[in-house]
Amino acid sequence: MASYSSDIDAVRALRDAQQGRWNAINPESAARMRAQNRFTSGLDIARYTAKIMRDDMAAYDADSANYTQSLGCWHGFIGQQKLISIKKHFGSTKSRYLYLSGWMVAALRSEFGPLPDQSMHEKTSVPALIEELYTFLKQADAWELNHLFRDLDAARAAGDDVKAKDLENKIDNFETHVVPIIADIDAGFGNEEATYLLAKQMIEAGACCIQIENQVSDAKQCGHQDGKVTVPHEDFLSKINACRYAFLELGVDDGVIVARTDSLGAGLTQKIPVSTSQGDLAHKYNAFLETTAVNSADDVQEGDVVIKQDGKLVRPVRLPNGLYKFKEGSGEDRVVLDCVTSLQNGADLLWIETEKPHVGQIAAMVNRVRQEIPDAKLVYNNSPSFNWTLNFRQQVFDQWEAEGKDVSSYQRDQLMSVDYDGSELATTADDKIRTFQADAAREAGIFHHLITLPTYHTAALSTDNLAKGYFGDMGMLAYVKGVQREEIRQGIATVKHQDMAGSNIGDDHKEYFSGEQALKASGEDNTMNQFG
Repeated sequence: MASYSSDIDAVRALRDAQQGRWNAINPESAARMRAQNRFTSGLDIARYTAKIMRDDMAAYDADSANYTQSLGCWHGFIGQQKLISIKKHFGSTKSRYLYLSGWMVAALRSEFGPLPDQSMHEKTSVPALIEELYTFLKQADAWELNHLFRDLDAARAAGDDVKAKDLENKIDNFETHVVPIIADIDAGFGNEEATYLLAKQMIEAGACCIQIENQVSDAKQCGHQDGKVTVPHEDFLSKINACRYAFLELGVDDGVIVARTDSLGAGLTQKIPVSTSQGDLAHKYNAFLETTAVNSADDVQEGDVVIKQDGKLVRPVRLPNGLYKFKEGSGEDRVVLDCVTSLQNGADLLWIETEKPHVGQIAAMVNRVRQEIPDAKLVYNNSPSFNWTLNFRQQVFDQWEAEGKDVSSYQRDQLMSVDYDGSELATTADDKIRTFQADAAREAGIFHHLITLPTYHTAALSTDNLAKGYFGDMGMLAYVKGVQREEIRQGIATVKHQDMAGSNIGDDHKEYFSGEQALKASGEDNTMNQFG
């Protein structure tokens, strides 16, 4: 990127070449506007963030301590505030992304109203949210740079050359709030052409990473609910190819594809693929079907399907709804085959949807995958669908019991009780929750940890607390003490909500455009001044 001063010089040269017709243009003002709008298209963003992800993946391969994290978002403002918070507390956005959850789009962004996670929402709402998130992240850049520009003007006015130079350095080395978004395309919203068309829209909006799952598109279920139906590998690979073609067509050569398998919790398939030779993918897929032997025509009912498998005739078990059952206990084997097949055919990262957060369970599957794909790595859903407290308390209980430690003072099925909150077991479990991400990155190949629905829950919790107090005995104190005073004490920028929404940026633009005639909002009567 060009330096701040060289951008000013470049605009000055453009202005001077107009022989007086652009004399109203201030080169430094134009350079500031350029700095505040680094990314001019979603494809600029996709290419920039794809490189970040690729670099982070290489860093993780070198050292598993370099895992990455993200939180799910359902609105641009939520994503913006997360990145502002990250920069405020940690000084850098490195290794921290955003996640766009199909679940939250369905529940919070559909014109139909709240929907379950079954791909019933408008598919165009996904790229629309990507575009919205990046609009807010770019506005966060403009907002932070606006404060630096104002501080620079103040330093110059005070004749403080040292501070002015320091501020120019901060402008030159400004780190953008624009980070990778891992975007959920569900099961592709239709056939492979539909997947390709939607993937293009998502990439054009800025997505450098698309996550796609191996469920049947028109029977898609939330990963943590029952009734999941998977597709044969050939069907899934065609959609991975569709996403790759979309990236390549749009010139995002480093685009990242996350292949998600729901096979661990999916016991059904809609389709029996055609096998042409023993050992091909269709043969391997069909080998997991629950079947009964066919010894004669009497073993076959009207309408039954019969296949030849390993030299024998068998009848796949078909349910009244026409779906076919997999063998009980075959989930982990199917997961491993899914993962190996996806990585061998175009996917970059894996997502294994599990029923609990257990490092040992995840590691057991990943280690099998790594026997064939040594650099296999995962994106993992640290899901709010898990009862983390109960799961980890039970894990500690089981570990202590296996080690011969006395657990007679605990009831395993009652470990969620508040009565155990201060116990040694609860403290040990909380410590395991605290280190879960680092442990799983080291032992289970997890490159990226995300929480799919965090702000769905935080919005509900904070709203409940405010409503309880405001409409109860606390009245206005519930807001002042619980919200505004905490914003002030903790330095939360939104306390000056006009500034956060762009009022100061607009004032500066008006001054660029109109000079002394500008009608600005930031005068002495602006109540935002009460916050210092």
